[in-house]
Amino acid sequence: MQYYHHKFGVDFRSLRLPGVISGDTAPGGGTTDYAVSIFDHALQSGHFDCYLRSDTMLPMIYIKDCLRAIVEMLEAPEELLGLRTYNINAVSFNPEEIAKAIKKYVPEFTVDYQPDERQSIADSWPKRLDDSQAREDWNWNHKYDMDALVQVMLEVVGKRLGLSTSTSTSTTKASGVQ
Repeated sequence: MQYYHHKFGVDFRSLRLPGVISGDTAPGGGTTDYAVSIFDHALQSGHFDCYLRSDTMLPMIYIKDCLRAIVEMLEAPEELLGLRTYNINAVSFNPEEIAKAIKKYVPEFTVDYQPDERQSIADSWPKRLDDSQAREDWNWNHKYDMDALVQVMLEVVGKRLGLSTSTSTSTTKASGVQ
């Protein structure tokens, strides 16, 4: 597509995304799905057996930030784009860090780490995506940091599971994220 852009002026744009986190559907078991599954288990049983090592850092993004990034990139005036393919990043974290953030809201939550074949996949991925060019060219910026992500995921997953959660929508809105 780069060739078609340079040769024929085709307005080609693409994004490289980190692991996308959404609580609207049940996780499917992929390598980054631990970051969704951990919420299901925290709310249902209070315990999670994680299939990655506790220190496995991976880049992630909440679905609303992801969708907004796609729209913003597609709507950016072509003259602002220094690249045709951009990395997008939001928060990078490891299973231990997300578990600690969840424990603020579910204090009894525990995690055991039992790496399986997905560990070697995670080890081959970047720990963070450099999205500085997107931030510079079309002012990309994520809105969901770790705490906002945990709050909204506990709420969304709790609703999906039919459970009452201890976080409140007003807390999330107060942090400027909607």
